[in-house]
Amino acid sequence: MLGIVFSLGSALFHLMTDKGDSKKMVRALTLRVALSVGLFLALMAAWAAGLIQPLGAGR
Repeated sequence: MLGIVFSLGSALFHLMTDKGDSKKMVRALTLRVALSVGLFLALMAAWAAGLIQPLGAGR
């Protein structure tokens, strides 16, 4: 989770400081998306393994 936030902050920094070609910003955003997908898959795997359980609002 911290890696996702750090990557988003890094992309914002590169957006504000780089003039013109911003390959660093694109790399940071790509990393953020990859980390987010990885976190989602890890949560789904933990749920499937019974390590975590969703808590419904209507319970």
